[in-house]
Amino acid sequence: MFHGSMVAIITPFDAEGHFDEDSYRQLIEFQIENGTDIIVPCGTTGESATLNYEEHNRVIRACLEQVNKRVPVIAGTGSNATAEAIEISRHAKDLGADGILLVSPYYNKPSQEGLYQHYKALAENVALPQVLYNVPGRTGMNMTAATTIRLAEFDNIVAIKEASGDLTQASAIIAQAGDKIDVLSGDDFLTLPLMACGAKGVISVTANIMPRQVKAMVQAIHDNRWEDARKLHLELLNVHQAMFIESNPVPVKTSAALMGMCRPDVRLPLVAMQEETLNKLKAVLQRHALI
Repeated sequence: MFHGSMVAIITPFDAEGHFDEDSYRQLIEFQIENGTDIIVPCGTTGESATLNYEEHNRVIRACLEQVNKRVPVIAGTGSNATAEAIEISRHAKDLGADGILLVSPYYNKPSQEGLYQHYKALAENVALPQVLYNVPGRTGMNMTAATTIRLAEFDNIVAIKEASGDLTQASAIIAQAGDKIDVLSGDDFLTLPLMACGAKGVISVTANIMPRQVKAMVQAIHDNRWEDARKLHLELLNVHQAMFIESNPVPVKTSAALMGMCRPDVRLPLVAMQEETLNKLKAVLQRHALI
């Protein structure tokens, strides 16, 4: 259902720290003009953890209005409280989102059964296509392939964003439940190998600043132009790495600011990039003629 090059879009703020809707709408236009297949607001890269309820809804609404049905919108609506995730997801549905992205509960560290019951409750209470999101580096726990395969039995659980970094785990999901649930890469630098195993696309950080190139690589894989895809993968590798030289989304938002697309401001407890890493980031961006 959800395939291709998808961007985990940043949320820009103004000088007072408020949501900068004008810049946000321009960022969305930049994505659509450069071929991005799906926009994903309010994910980790969109600083969802520091958006209050009102802001969260406003960001999703602005995204949907600007996209205006030109591409699908998958709204990030996950929470570490199941009831809260259901409430936020219902709001996204009411606003008109095409699907929802549901990060695994963070901090609580539920058992695999707890994870299953969490996602089961969401599947049963929110009538939207749902994308699970496994990111152990952020949540403190891994959702196993067995749990994902079990959840694939729900008709409205259509995909999983796999950011475990474990190719074997992702491959097991594809091998055992690939006809029921799609795997999407949650790590830019693993998109090529994951798609070679059968993943259907990527929810990308790098696409915030290089959407055309990320789309070109995904399209090359889709077209079975593997030599072109390999070349693009290797060309983009140092950019992918630079996007995580400090905690996401600090480097990508700083990059967008250096490219003149928005301010670099992030919300506490995130802070501006340190000088040493900023210089390394600038060197990578200059190498790719982005600044």
